[in-house]
Amino acid sequence: MTYPVGLRLEGKKVVVLGGGQVAQRRLPALIAAGADVLLVSPDATPSVEAMATGGEIRWERRPYRDGDLADAWYALVTTSDPDANARASAEAEAHRVWCVRSDDAGAATAWTPATGRSDGVTVAVLTGRDPRRSAAVRDAVVEGLHTGTLAAPRHRDRAPGVALVGGGPGDPDLITVRGRRLLAEADVVIADRLGPRDLLDELPPHVEVIDAAKIPYGRYMAQEAINNALIEHAKAGKAVVRLKGGDPFVFGRGTEEVEALAAAGLTCTVVPGVTSAISVPGAVGIPVTHRGVAHEFTVVSGHVAPDDERSLTNWPALAQTRGTLVVLMGVERAAAIADALIAHGRPADTPAAAIQEGTTAAQRRVDAPLSELAAVIAAEDIRPPAVIVIGDVVKRSGR
Repeated sequence: MTYPVGLRLEGKKVVVLGGGQVAQRRLPALIAAGADVLLVSPDATPSVEAMATGGEIRWERRPYRDGDLADAWYALVTTSDPDANARASAEAEAHRVWCVRSDDAGAATAWTPATGRSDGVTVAVLTGRDPRRSAAVRDAVVEGLHTGTLAAPRHRDRAPGVALVGGGPGDPDLITVRGRRLLAEADVVIADRLGPRDLLDELPPHVEVIDAAKIPYGRYMAQEAINNALIEHAKAGKAVVRLKGGDPFVFGRGTEEVEALAAAGLTCTVVPGVTSAISVPGAVGIPVTHRGVAHEFTVVSGHVAPDDERSLTNWPALAQTRGTLVVLMGVERAAAIADALIAHGRPADTPAAAIQEGTTAAQRRVDAPLSELAAVIAAEDIRPPAVIVIGDVVKRSGR
C-alpha cells in the first residue's frame, strides 16, 4: 500500500540522475512546481539540454557519485547504470530522501503517479505496478473534469458572477468544452428555449434551472426581466450560467446582458458558442463558402420583414452580392425576403434551402429555387427554429 501525498517542492533541492527520456518527461512538472532541480548526468536529450541552457535547471555533466543527494528533499533516479541506481537508492535511504527509481519500482521509496491537470485541479493516480491502468484512469478523470461530464463544482474562493454560455445549434455534443464544464459547476442555470435542452437533464438535482421564457415579466420587458434574474442570483453569491442557443453575440442579445451585469458591478465570463449560421448548413452538407463558388457569406436576421421600418439590413445591397446568404429567424417572412432579393437583382432560380432543427434528431431539410422557397416551406410545414441558406453553395451538398 502507498500513502498518497502532494509534495510542495518550491525552492527545495531535487536531484535528478540521468538525462534521458524519463527525465525529459518528469522535469517539466518539477520545474512547474518551483523545485531547485539539479541534474547529474554525462549527457542529456536535446529537450533536457534546452532546459539547462534556459536556466530552468542546473546541470552537472558527469556520472553519479556518493554525496550527490546531500540536502535533497526528493530524488529521481533514471540512469541506465544499475550499480549507480542501487548506490543512489541506498544513499537516499540513508539520508531519508524520498526516491523514485525508473528501473526498479520495488526498490524505490516513492512512486510517481500518473498526473493530469484541469482548471486548477491536479489528478494523481496510483495503481501499484500497472502504469498503463494508472494513465487510463487519470485520462478518464481529467477528461470528465475537462468536459464537465464529471461534476466537481467549486465551493471555496468562488466570486459571484455569471457565465454567458453559447450552447451551440442544438446537439448537446456541440457545446464547447468550457461551456459544459461551467454548466457542471453552476448553482443556477437560466436557459433559453433554443439552448441544448438535453444537457439540462445531466445537471445535479441541487441546480436550479430557470426557463427564461417563463420568467414572470410583470411590468418589465422580457429582456429586462432576464437581466434582473441574472443579477439577483449572482448577488446572492451563486454561480450562474446563462445558457443560450448558438453564440451569445449572434442575434442572442448577449451584449445587453453583459452591459446589465457590468452596470450592477458583476463580472461576466463570455463563452462563445458554435453558431447555427455555419453549423446547421454544415450538418446537412452545405458549405457556406466554396472555392470558385462563394468567397463570402453574410448572416442576417429575418425577424422583421425587409419593408419593415425597423429593419437595419440593406436588402438591395445584399441582393447584388454573389456570395452565400444565411438567414436566421426568417421562416415566417421567407416570402417577403425572397421577393425583396429578387426585386433587387438576385436571380429567381438561385438555389436555396431551409433546415429545421439542425444537428438534432428532428433535423429536416427542404430545397427549392429562391422564388419557390416560401411555398415549399409552407407545404412541408417547416417551422422555427430553422436556417435558410441562399446561394450556389446549396448545390454543393450533393442534393
